Amino acid sequence: MIHSTPLLLGVHAHQPVGNFPHVIDDAVVRCYHPFLETMHRFPDFPFAIHISGWLLSYLLDRHPRTIVLLQEMVSRQQAELVGAGDTEPVLAAIPHLDRVAQLEAMAGRLEKHFGQRPAGAWLTERVWDPSVVPALHEAGVKYVMVDDYHFLCAGAAREQLGGFHRTEENGQCIDVFPISEDLRYRLPFSEAATTVAHIEGISEQHPDSAGIYFDDIEKFGLWPETYSWVYEKGWLEQFLRGVLDSPHIQPMHYRDYLAGNRPRGVIYLPTVSYSEMNEWTLAPKAARCYAAFLEQEKTAGRLENRKAFIRGGIWKNFLTRYPESNWMHKRMLQLSRRFHALPGRQQSKALRADLHEAQANDAYWHGLFGGIYLPHLRRAVFNAIVRLEAGLDRLQPRPELERMDLDMDGSDELLYHNHALQIIIRPESGAAVTEWDCYGLQHNLGDTLARRDEAYYDKIRHGSVSPEHTGEGITSAHDRIAFKAEIGPDDLTPDASPCHSFQDWLDDDAVSYGEHSLQQSPHFSGGVADAWAVSKRYTLTDNRLTVNYRVESARKGVESHCFSTRLFLAMPSCDGPAGQLFANGRSQGGFGSPIQGEAASEIVLEDAVMGGKIVLRFQPPVRWQGAPHLTVSQSEAGFEKIMQALRLDLEWPVQMGKAHIIEVQAEVIPHG
Repeated sequence: MIHSTPLLLGVHAHQPVGNFPHVIDDAVVRCYHPFLETMHRFPDFPFAIHISGWLLSYLLDRHPRTIVLLQEMVSRQQAELVGAGDTEPVLAAIPHLDRVAQLEAMAGRLEKHFGQRPAGAWLTERVWDPSVVPALHEAGVKYVMVDDYHFLCAGAAREQLGGFHRTEENGQCIDVFPISEDLRYRLPFSEAATTVAHIEGISEQHPDSAGIYFDDIEKFGLWPETYSWVYEKGWLEQFLRGVLDSPHIQPMHYRDYLAGNRPRGVIYLPTVSYSEMNEWTLAPKAARCYAAFLEQEKTAGRLENRKAFIRGGIWKNFLTRYPESNWMHKRMLQLSRRFHALPGRQQSKALRADLHEAQANDAYWHGLFGGIYLPHLRRAVFNAIVRLEAGLDRLQPRPELERMDLDMDGSDELLYHNHALQIIIRPESGAAVTEWDCYGLQHNLGDTLARRDEAYYDKIRHGSVSPEHTGEGITSAHDRIAFKAEIGPDDLTPDASPCHSFQDWLDDDAVSYGEHSLQQSPHFSGGVADAWAVSKRYTLTDNRLTVNYRVESARKGVESHCFSTRLFLAMPSCDGPAGQLFANGRSQGGFGSPIQGEAASEIVLEDAVMGGKIVLRFQPPVRWQGAPHLTVSQSEAGFEKIMQALRLDLEWPVQMGKAHIIEVQAEVIPHG
């Protein structure tokens, strides 16, 4: 008996909000356009495609030829469009109202430009949480796709994975397809003929089962080695011809398969993502144990049978792993509440767009890809947060000084702002500034990532190399080890404290602040042991932040001591040519090299990418050192060092028996 395997082929195209135009343009040339161009030559091969909203907008503006290809394939019913949250949020990490609005925004975008409203939705990073079902149902979504691993974690047998199941939450239903891990790892890395033969055998082994594939389109041209393999050596064309020539495979749309078949039962999936994500989200110590356990089970030949019972963590663990991620997330939630509290007539499209951009997933996590380690991705989120907050303040002004526990850690932060600037202070962390917003520049100067341990640093420390590839096809990016820069032990040393500004020291002892006053502006009193008393006051005046210190000791002494404070300034140009540092009017070069100076009364940081400059004035003049703050991360291209911020160390000599008055003024000046 000849069995025919339905093949449901889908691809997901995404670029992070805020990614560099040249990166996206390269992706179009090496992946998006050649993929669609190849598919266009095979009109009898139906497929599904999801393009995230921000990327789609970019393609519409900058790459009309690529859009025309897609429009033609939609018109002739070859391409099925799949929706999602518009800016590619992790739906489980945003409020219900925003889930619905994000899904509807994307559906509306597709209907406007292509005349097709999607029936299905792509779940960002295949992060499943039952709480998202009501929003999917409310937004008119009929089906979603997750990994077959999700189904196995729910106790499903492998023979059940050849079709879709139905799930519900509070009585609201959607259908869920299991994406084949086997196909995800074969396409496009295995030989085309071998992959076609594998698909032909699916229904032979499990009658009435479909081949279900939905994965990143970037694997078809952007991942290492794949452009040559997929297009120059013809893998994609060979695969498409092989499928169409096979009497045992029937390619079809997801929506058509859904309409022509019944669900294979009701299923309740646990909170889970794909297996690699479940490892990435674990803290380093746990991740090392997890990886060792996986390797043990693999060596013993038990992994495939036990994999479903080895879960790892959940996506929201990133909010505990990276305090910077949690901070962005809680700021987003705070502003979402403010937005939805507005009367409906004031909830403008511009404000909603800023809220949605603040929910874009990429800057909140990290795995094989840069994510939170990439400053320009975090900057895009904070740009949206700062714009949104400024817009909300115009409609509903806030008090200049507020106290609240923004990050939900049990300790209050102080929010101090005027029309031009805002600083957010952590009283219990040395009364330092964790966020420093410049409304005119739509920028957070405090957006910095601390160095911390990562489980994959073991590969760097042990000098690991890529395993030799054997067999057919090419190596997946998950198995590659490469270095984009020389990395030493010091580069992997975690920071001893958060990278916040106006952290203070006397000699080598951190100044701690206990008492504080909020009558007019934040004012803190503290010191070091019983030897020194220090007070610190923050004042905002128009576009200037002034920090005044009084440092004194009742003890007598002749030896010289040092009072110092440290700034971490997120300069968008990083170590590029668009940033310049001037001390006392003289250029000192860019931000990417260590430098120091004596007796500076003024330091100017020019940044063309930021669109402005920071003028720092000191009284008395300061001894200073500047250096790039670097972190090490991994990406599909290898291990790399990334500049997160400019670190400025500022020092003044102080003596016992005297009162020293120190003032630091920072003026933010937009260009033009």
